[in-house]
Amino acid sequence: MMSPLTQFSLVKASNLYLLRQSIKVMLRIVKRHRLKGRDTKLFLAELRDALGIDLEELLGERPQIELLKTRDCEIFLLNGKTALLRIEDGRIAPTLLFGKYLSLLPKVVVDMGAIPHICNGADVMAPGVLRVEGKFSVGDLVLIVDERYEKPVAIGSALIDSEAVNSTKRGKVVKNLHYVGDKIWSLLRKIVKG
Repeated sequence: MMSPLTQFSLVKASNLYLLRQSIKVMLRIVKRHRLKGRDTKLFLAELRDALGIDLEELLGERPQIELLKTRDCEIFLLNGKTALLRIEDGRIAPTLLFGKYLSLLPKVVVDMGAIPHICNGADVMAPGVLRVEGKFSVGDLVLIVDERYEKPVAIGSALIDSEAVNSTKRGKVVKNLHYVGDKIWSLLRKIVKG
């Protein structure tokens, strides 16, 4: 039997280990500033070309755009709330907090058994896909939702087109780019207002 002092030391050591692990996975903001004039116009034009949306029309006003730079990515806040991010290949994608735009994306509905894996960063596999809502082609952004509540759990990039998804029996269908509980999600939950 362990002495109380030994038990306390083990608990303290395991808590220290967990703290170190959580610090490793947190994103830190390296630089934060507001886009002004020309930079705002360029960003709005890039967004219009990349996602096909006019932010001024969607939000009802010219948004104040704030750029957050981390070591891993760039995050854009719009009016302090909704957010976009620049993904690995340089494209701009919405985060799961950009509710107004998420409804415009095509959806991939997955079964409840796939949700824990997707929320740990796994790509969407064909056996977990129940249906597709909307049309998309290879490389397009798609919203991944659960079957029961149709809540967004991830945003991904399609690896095959929407017509081929239902006939595919195995393999990856969508590359997971951003999901509930990832580093970006955790950071945004702390800094985004409302």
